[in-house]
Amino acid sequence: MFVVVGVTGGIAAYKTVQLVRLLVKDGHDVHVIPTDDALRFVGLPTWEAISRNPVTTSVHDDVARVRHVALGQQADLVVVAPATANTIAKMAAGLADDLLGTTLLATQAPVVIAPAMHTEMWQHPATQANVDTLMSRGVHMIGPEAGELTGGDSGPGRMTEPERIHETVARELARGSGEAAGQQWLVTAGGTREPIDPVRFIGNRSSGRQGVEVALAAARRGAEVTLIAANVSPEVLAQVAGDPRIRVVEIMSTDDLERAASAHAPSVDVVVMAAAVADYRMPDVAHEKITKESAEGTLRLELVETTDILRGLVASRVEGQTIVGFAAETPGEGETLVGRAIAKRRRKGADLLAANEVGWRKGFEQDENHLVVIDAADAVVAEVQGTKRDTAEALVATICARR
Repeated sequence: MFVVVGVTGGIAAYKTVQLVRLLVKDGHDVHVIPTDDALRFVGLPTWEAISRNPVTTSVHDDVARVRHVALGQQADLVVVAPATANTIAKMAAGLADDLLGTTLLATQAPVVIAPAMHTEMWQHPATQANVDTLMSRGVHMIGPEAGELTGGDSGPGRMTEPERIHETVARELARGSGEAAGQQWLVTAGGTREPIDPVRFIGNRSSGRQGVEVALAAARRGAEVTLIAANVSPEVLAQVAGDPRIRVVEIMSTDDLERAASAHAPSVDVVVMAAAVADYRMPDVAHEKITKESAEGTLRLELVETTDILRGLVASRVEGQTIVGFAAETPGEGETLVGRAIAKRRRKGADLLAANEVGWRKGFEQDENHLVVIDAADAVVAEVQGTKRDTAEALVATICARR
């Protein structure tokens, strides 16, 4: 993709070097347009070295190619980071007194801006009015964040970190062009909880990170995602906050998950059941807390099987739908993860089954994961070890390739 990065005159310009590096690493053709003031913070040689393209600030350079218009016309996306109060005002007014201004007026591509300024400047009514104007025109705003500012001040106005800006840019570039563009996905994450009484429950150690990463990977490829989150912590769910392609439905129990999945599954193209679902529940939930006195020293719980949601979705699937199951396994002596995965896929009838080995320090509540993906022919079609983002990317790529 042809990405234009505008850099304006704020100290946060040094962070944009990392943003450009990430975009180049993604394989994009990145063209940096710094303002003259921006070059007081980060010099031209740095931008040329990191972007691997020539850099200029003047509308009078390369006049034969009408560069002041051509960059905007060629762009698949324009991102301005940092966007100072002055630049935001100029954008709102349509001023084009430099190369960045003419490029912004000439482009019909999506525009993302990452404001950065002191709190008083950000909160000024003029700045807020300018921001409202730009957003009404479809400009995508990311940040600013609250935190420590230059000079020791603290408050809203800090530029969003380059990694988060990179995620936003990736999502915008995926719109209409990703492998999953136009598709509806249903992804489950977390672990269900089966109540024993108003205080206690039967649960598992799933954090929901893997399912959330699957949802993000699908969204990056252009999919519209419904994420059913079973007891996922706010910290983990914060990763999808504000993502326009991901809608979150929060649930608690296996029954809740069955109802939510059954309601959404008929209208989606892909179902990924990444949540760890309880296998057993109480036949009757106590309406009051069970006490030691009432148990008389020994408490015995009789449990019944929960509904097999994955098999139910397979049985009621719509034509052309891809259904992916997950298996968290602890292979015993003489068993293998692949063998357990094949057996489970056959029982469930899913198109693909992603299996990972779990234990006291494996799989659950860990940043790293090892995933093996089995297809309907009992073949291993993907195997990846790395962060949960790495494993999610590999799984989603495999699903897209199958479709």
